[in-house]
Amino acid sequence: MHRKILWGISVKEILMVLSFYVVSSFFYHLTVWLSAADHADVNVTLLGIKAFVDGGGLQYGIFLLFTIPIWWLLFVKLKHEELWVRLSLHVIFLPVFIYVSRIIYYDVCEALEWFHLTGSAEVWDLYIPAMFYLIQFGIYHGYEHYQENQKKLKLEGELKQAALKSELAAIKAQLNPHFLYNVFNTINASVPPKQEKTRQLIATLSDLFRYQLKASKKELVTLEEELDFVKKYLQLEKARFEERLTIKINVPKSLYQEQIPPMLLQPLVENSVKHGISNTLKGGTIAISIYKEDGKLKFEIADTGAGIKDKSHLFDKGVGLTNTRIRLQKMYQSQMEILDNEPQGLKISFAL
Repeated sequence: MHRKILWGISVKEILMVLSFYVVSSFFYHLTVWLSAADHADVNVTLLGIKAFVDGGGLQYGIFLLFTIPIWWLLFVKLKHEELWVRLSLHVIFLPVFIYVSRIIYYDVCEALEWFHLTGSAEVWDLYIPAMFYLIQFGIYHGYEHYQENQKKLKLEGELKQAALKSELAAIKAQLNPHFLYNVFNTINASVPPKQEKTRQLIATLSDLFRYQLKASKKELVTLEEELDFVKKYLQLEKARFEERLTIKINVPKSLYQEQIPPMLLQPLVENSVKHGISNTLKGGTIAISIYKEDGKLKFEIADTGAGIKDKSHLFDKGVGLTNTRIRLQKMYQSQMEILDNEPQGLKISFAL
């Protein structure tokens, strides 16, 4: 019953709409019959009964046929438009719905020699369809709002649960970073002055653990802080790969104070190093580009490594990439794209 079959509509929802039409049609024609029965003229009463029997669901069947394209345009094609834009379109659709459906209904009735309202009574075939249109689309808009609200509540619940798990994991992990970067500082102090490169590597590694501990306590950090962390991570990888690794970072300083979730870039950069650069003897380049477009921050992490044909398997090789994709989906409704880089390698892109 809840299975989606077309345009995100379930069988249950279709049955509810059809039931609404059947009930509305029944009460409309029942009203016509009862109104005719109030008159002393037996012929008028018989005409009312004939309208009830002959007309049946024809008029409301025509309403349904006109409703489907209007609903599709408002709730499928223009779903992401502002609400006021969609509501304003009803000013155009309402009179079209009333007059065109009325003309078709009358033409069919006359062709089949069925009864329909005539004379001054025809005004009811303007007033009632207008009320029906407003009621049904009021229900559709209200139902859409209800669905969106339910999705938001579900998402908030998932985010709270994820935040709780992250907080518990951070509490469990706090001892190790505290202990480790203190030990690193102790080791660093014991390294002879002649080993300056070693001292710098230890200090950089200590800074990485310090940032991780800080990130576990904050929901957002500045882009500058995140980039500083990524640069230090790449410094350590550069010490390992030496000339095999080239690093390019293209980020305007005007974006440095933008707020982003911590530890967002490092898993993606690590993926480029692990599955791209390390798999080739000649190494390659990792390029990080961040820019602003249409009010959104656009991120691109590209490498010139070995690349991969089946990109879906990337999410099976580690939790870093998968977790980042989930964070983007749940926090920003943003999709991570994994594309082929030119001339070779992979490119990961997303927007906040």
